[in-house]
Amino acid sequence: MKLVIVGGVAGGASAAARARRLDEQAEIVMFERGEFVSFANCGLPYYLGGEIEKRDELMVSTPEKFKKRFNLEARTFSEVVEIDRKAGRVKVKDRRSGEFYFESYDKLILSPGAEPIRPPLPGIELDSIFCLRDIPDADRILAAIEAKKSGSAVIVGGGFIGLEMAENLHRRGLAVSVVEMMEQVMAPLDYDMAAIIHNHLREQGVNLVLRDAVESFERRRDGRTAVRTGRGRELAADLVILAIGVKPETGLAARAGLELGGRGGILVDDRMRTSDPDIFAVGDAVEVRNLVSGEMILLPLAGPANKQGRIAADNALGRESRFAGAAGTSVVRIFELTAAGVGLNEKTLAGLGRPHLCSFTHSPDHASYYPGAERLSIKLVFEPGSGKLLGAQAVGKKGVDKRIDVLAASLSAGMTVFDLERLELAYAPPFGSARDPVNVAGFVAANTLRGDHAIVHWHELEGLDPERHQLLDVRDPDELQEAGPIPGALPLPLDELRSRLSELDRSKTFIAYCAIGLRSYLAYRILVQRGFEARNLSGGYAAWAAVQQDRQATDPKEG
Repeated sequence: MKLVIVGGVAGGASAAARARRLDEQAEIVMFERGEFVSFANCGLPYYLGGEIEKRDELMVSTPEKFKKRFNLEARTFSEVVEIDRKAGRVKVKDRRSGEFYFESYDKLILSPGAEPIRPPLPGIELDSIFCLRDIPDADRILAAIEAKKSGSAVIVGGGFIGLEMAENLHRRGLAVSVVEMMEQVMAPLDYDMAAIIHNHLREQGVNLVLRDAVESFERRRDGRTAVRTGRGRELAADLVILAIGVKPETGLAARAGLELGGRGGILVDDRMRTSDPDIFAVGDAVEVRNLVSGEMILLPLAGPANKQGRIAADNALGRESRFAGAAGTSVVRIFELTAAGVGLNEKTLAGLGRPHLCSFTHSPDHASYYPGAERLSIKLVFEPGSGKLLGAQAVGKKGVDKRIDVLAASLSAGMTVFDLERLELAYAPPFGSARDPVNVAGFVAANTLRGDHAIVHWHELEGLDPERHQLLDVRDPDELQEAGPIPGALPLPLDELRSRLSELDRSKTFIAYCAIGLRSYLAYRILVQRGFEARNLSGGYAAWAAVQQDRQATDPKEG
C-alpha cells in the first residue's frame, strides 16, 4: 500500500500521522511545495504581535521528525503539478532544482488549502501590501514592521485574520485602521452582536471604517501607501494587510478532472472521497455539508481540516469512517473581548427563508458576588415550535469559549432550547453560576416558546406607533440618570410598578425594558397577569444601546 499526500499543515499532516498509526507497513509520502510541512498557521498573528516570542515555536513538525517518529517521507519544496489518474501517479516539481519527476500512488489525499484573495485593484502589487498565509508571509510582515519601528497599518477586511492582525499590530505600537465593505465585522455574527465588537475596537483606538470598500492603492511622495476607498476616504499606511478572505486551491484537482462543487471547492462525500474513488481531499479546498442547513459550504478552519485528514486516512487504508458535517464553530480574541459562534446566524436563516426565533441574554460569566465577574452576551437562534437549536453567538470578556463549546455540542447533538434549561454544568463561584449563562439563555428562549414571555427586538422599536405602544423603563432612577432612556420611554421602577398600575393607559401595549432584560421580564409578568398587553425588550437597554452607539460612530450624519 502506497499513500501519497499533497499538502501538509492541518489536513495533510494529520492524515499522514493517522495513516502510519493504522498501517506500520504502508509507504507514505507527503509533498509540500513550501519550506514548512507542518506549522501553526493560526498562531502567525500572535507571533507578529510578540506574544509568541520565538519563530520556532510555530513549527509543529519537520521532515526529520516525521521520518524519525512516523517513518514517512515529507518532501518540502516539492510541488505536485499534475495527477495522472489512469497511471496512478503524480508529477512533482522540485522547486529548488526546477526538475520534474513522477511518484506512483495506490491512494492519494489532497490537502492543497486555500489562498488569500488579492483583487485586481490598482496598486495591489506595491511591496507594502501583504497577505498572511504562511511563515514566509509572516517573515516579510515582521521585517516591514521592524524597519519602520512605528507607523500605521491599514487592514482590509474585518474577518478572523483581519481582527487578529488589528490587535497584534496595535500591540506592536502601530496605529491601526480596519476597512470593511460590509456593515459589520465578523460575518458569522449578526449585526447586533458585532456592534459590541465595533464599539470595543473604537475604545481600543482602532479606526474602524465600515460600509466602505478599498478601490486603489498608490505610493505617496513620503513613501507611505495611500489607501483610497469608494466613499472618498484616503488612509495613509506604512503597511497594508489584505484579509478579505480566501479561495480554495483547486487547480490541481480541476486539471485532473475531479468534480468541483457549486461553491468552487472540491466535491467530496462523507468519507472525504472525491469523484475518483482512489483520491480523497480534505481541508480548506473541499466543500462539506452544513449540519444545520444541509447545504454544501466552504469552511476554512483548522479543526475540521484536522478531523477530515484522519477520516480520509481511515478510508484510504480500508477503515470506514465518516465526516458528519460541520457546524462552523469558531472563536476569536479581539483585544479584551472574545467573540464566538456556531451554526447559522439570523441573517443567513432569513436569506434561506427558514423560520426561526432568537433571544438575547446578558449574564455574568461567573457568580456575580465573586470578584471579577464580567458580562457575557449570548444570542440563540432556534426553531419555532420544537425549539431546536439552529445557531448561537457569544461575546464577552471571559467564559465565552466555554459556553460556545457547550452550545456547539448541543447543536451537533440536535438538542433544543428546552434541553439547555436542563443541562447540568459545572458550578463554583470562580467559574460559573448555579444558573449558568447557557441555562439562562435556554430559560429565556424556552419561556418564549411556552408563551410565558412575549418579546420584541431592538430593531422593532423603530416602527412603534406611539398611539398604540408605550416604552416602559423599569430601571432604578440612578441607572436612568447615568445611562439615559430610550427616547419616548416612561420611567417606572420595577419595585414601584404594582403600586402605580393605575397610572398606566390600558389601551396601550407596554414594552418593558431594563438594563439586560431580567427585571423587565418580571415587569412583563406583572403586567400581563394584571390584564395589560405587554412585551419585553430582548436583551434590554444593553442590546439597543450597543447598536445605537455603533451607528452614530459609523456615520454620525446617518446615525
